[in-house]
Amino acid sequence: MTGVVIAGVGIHPFGRFEGVSTTDMGVQAVRAALREAGVGKGGFQAAFCGTAYGGVATGHKVLSRLGMTGMPIVDVEAGCASGGAALMLAAGAIKAGQYDTVLVFGTEKMPKGIIRSSFFEPWQEEAGLAATPSFFALRAQRVAMTSGVTKDHLAQVVVKNRRHGAANPDAMYQKEISAEEVLASRVICEPLHLFMLCSPNEGAAAVVLTRADRVGGPAVPPIALAGAVLRSHLPGSVLSESTPLSGLTDDSVPAPTTLAARAAFEEAGLGPDDLDVVECQDTDAARELISYEEIGLCAPGGSAELLVSGATALGGRLPVNPSGGLLSKGEPLGASALGQVVELVRQLRGECGPRQVEGARVALSHTVGRGANAGVVILTR
Repeated sequence: MTGVVIAGVGIHPFGRFEGVSTTDMGVQAVRAALREAGVGKGGFQAAFCGTAYGGVATGHKVLSRLGMTGMPIVDVEAGCASGGAALMLAAGAIKAGQYDTVLVFGTEKMPKGIIRSSFFEPWQEEAGLAATPSFFALRAQRVAMTSGVTKDHLAQVVVKNRRHGAANPDAMYQKEISAEEVLASRVICEPLHLFMLCSPNEGAAAVVLTRADRVGGPAVPPIALAGAVLRSHLPGSVLSESTPLSGLTDDSVPAPTTLAARAAFEEAGLGPDDLDVVECQDTDAARELISYEEIGLCAPGGSAELLVSGATALGGRLPVNPSGGLLSKGEPLGASALGQVVELVRQLRGECGPRQVEGARVALSHTVGRGANAGVVILTR
């Protein structure tokens, strides 16, 4: 099977940009990725665009602006995992021999306030049981019961990620914060305070994938795409983002993150112990701790202990979210997963300056879209 590498990456910073369109941001990210890869017009045979709120033909609009149309341009929507889904489709097409080089990008301008989604029935939204802070709070209360997570632990996640984000020029929030400040922010829904929730926002990210045997002297060293997997949820858990308050409570039902992580590790021929750096979903502070357990970074119930040990902070055994995570960057859904990949490619190249994970050779990114889809990507140097 043909190997796949990332030959170039690009990003438009995440934040709020008055007067800058989804197309504008996508163009900036795509141009940067193509420039790094040394790919010009006619140099890629297909494009996949991740977006949830971009509207009809978002990807086509970006490439039309650049005069780079004519090939298949496919928009992909899987909530927060849209970019991961697009990456999986692109990598699969290269491995199958359909294309030699594929462009993958995500771009988004999120509406302000609570994220709305037609995925949920009206009664679920009215009851606060869609992908809303009230549901996140129920999930946080559950991890408090199963893993001993306290409000102090949740505050520590925010402090860690905001410290990392202070060194990321592409993050929305570039200022450290104290645990006291986190806990002093207003309660949104117990146990979650305002600063424990990420901000929906705007941004774009892009990567260029190509066959490993076609790389010939690019400006930057290619990074191997060892695994790219999307998995959907299984029915059965009350606290599933995909089906709040339906099905049965059954902790033996694996989460879509667990399914995706297992499949990605198998595809890459690696395991959790091989990882050097991770970017994972931290829509809220509790979500990061849940991700530790679902990915397999620790045993079930061990997330608080892993956090307190310092292992997931920069300088620790396995830094998590050195970019600052969504708690620092904010989350433009279609660009979220690819923003993680851009960060990890730069980590593996050793380009991240004060937030660099020294000696990183194996990296994992993880996103969860509405709980119905989870994407896991594994990169190696």
